[in-house]
Amino acid sequence: MPITKSAKKALRQSKKRQERNVRIKNRIKSITRLVNDLVKEGKKKEAEEALQKAYSALDKASKKKLIKKNTAGRRKARLARTVHSKVEKAPVEKTVKKVAKKETKKTAAKKK
Repeated sequence: MPITKSAKKALRQSKKRQERNVRIKNRIKSITRLVNDLVKEGKKKEAEEALQKAYSALDKASKKKLIKKNTAGRRKARLARTVHSKVEKAPVEKTVKKVAKKETKKTAAKKK
């Protein structure tokens, strides 16, 4: 336990900062989880709205040096990729890609 007056104050400050940091990190985790759940359910509009909230929370955390700038950017990019790739893809696109791949294989075999 701290003995000097300044050490006691430093402990109080440290506890306050820890509580604040944990609160902010928990907010980031819950928003990220919300975005991922909405993507799994296929709710595009809600997922994009939650994505904007996640952007805001990550930017604020990096601004306060709670997480590093590149970490925030990486997490934002990954969230955006999941939202846009899984929500916007239609099953029609997959079948078109498969057909295109088969045609290229056949044409490559004919050229040989």
